[in-house]
Amino acid sequence: MRKVKFTKMMASGNDFVIVDKKPSGNLAALARRICDRKFGIGADGLLVLEKSKIADIRMRIFNADGSEAQMCGNGARCIALYSARKSLDIETKAGVIEAEVSSNKVRIKLTEPKDIKFDIPLKVNSRNLKVNFVDTGVPHAVVFVEGLDKINVSVLGRLLRYHEKFAPRGTNVNFVEVLSKNSFKIRTYERGVEDETLACGTGTVASTLIFALKTGSGNKIKAHTKGEEILTVYFKKRGNKFTDVWLEGKAGIVYKGEYYV
Repeated sequence: MRKVKFTKMMASGNDFVIVDKKPSGNLAALARRICDRKFGIGADGLLVLEKSKIADIRMRIFNADGSEAQMCGNGARCIALYSARKSLDIETKAGVIEAEVSSNKVRIKLTEPKDIKFDIPLKVNSRNLKVNFVDTGVPHAVVFVEGLDKINVSVLGRLLRYHEKFAPRGTNVNFVEVLSKNSFKIRTYERGVEDETLACGTGTVASTLIFALKTGSGNKIKAHTKGEEILTVYFKKRGNKFTDVWLEGKAGIVYKGEYYV
């Protein structure tokens, strides 16, 4: 057996296993085993740190199902806190992102959003829905609802995640309920985890941008997550274009240990 040293971290209920040195073997298979909540450590994803030629560090992201993701907002916030630096640049498959750390609060500057689409008409289980879309490093569908707590996110989210409209990549799915001009509640079905998670950083940002365009809100939005933490998103907006998009919230170390492969 070989040992893999790890750190378990959490941001807004999203939990990750962080490995500071790339382990040998198949990383996808390791992610599936290590993220298993019955037979492994248990996590939404595995984050592997590597040296970078263009940033302070490179972050590779493996979902619980073993698929490799381009970007993870809450994962990046965990990595920033883990690094023990006040600021750093993190290389991801979606591009280089900036991170700033103040105590246990971490904020990251995401790559500029793209492919914004509004009110895409979709029929799901005989229901006619209007679905919005934006890519914030990974694809996100955003659906505005009433009675968010009663939505079966696992079922409806899966149907939208695999809808032919979003083939072949599929999409993450966010359900949003407006609370005020500058706040909303959110629940997210995450691609790769294939279920609802307690929070999703890139999903929170995606939902914020659609929310801002539809409501004419200010440039500081509060998002109430399933994990009961309030995430804050800051941005600059000119027409339908967004720049300087930042996600801020808490992160923390849960425990450290050795995993036996």
